[in-house]
Parts: sequence; C-alpha cells; structure tokens
Amino acid sequence: MITLAQLIQSHRQKAGLTQAQLAKLAGVGKTVVWDLEHGKQSVQWDTLQKIFRILNITVEWQSPLLERAAAAAFPPLSVEASATSSSSPSLSSQRKR
Repeated sequence: MITLAQLIQSHRQKAGLTQAQLAKLAGVGKTVVWDLEHGKQSVQWDTLQKIFRILNITVEWQSPLLERAAAAAFPPLSVEASATSSSSPSLSSQRKR
C-alpha cells in the first residue's frame, strides 16, 4: 500500500514540480510539502486539499455505515422492474421506417 508521503512525492515529481513550486502553487509554506513527503502525521485537512487540487489527486470517502444506510434508503431494483421501465423503442419498431 502506498503511503500519503509517497503519493504526494510521486505526483509532484511527475508534474515536474519542486517542493517550493508546489508549495507556492498551493498557497502553503515550503516546509508543509517537505513535512508531508517525510511522513508528518498531523496536517490540516484544508492544507491537504490545496495540495491535492494542484496535483489533481481526488479523495474518495468510504464508510460501511454510510453504504448500509444508502442501501436501506435506495434498495436495488428487481430485474423485472428494471426491464419494464425501459422507454426506448424496440429494434423491430425502429426497422419499420
């Protein structure tokens, strides 16, 4: 599994940026980027977001609790219901033109 430090450093290098350039573009101090790339554990979320935006890194939140709540609120359609809800014309009606 890749660490946050490795992820940021790899993306920065592939973007051809120095730590100082990334810091300037993100509007953070140079030491923030250095600290992140060296595994600093405590960084403010808004600071990470600024760096992620510059490096085009997206974050996806996953939670089993939220997934269960969503599944309960929106149960999957049955195969029968989804097949009858189609509003597109059939192939035979399209060919009769």
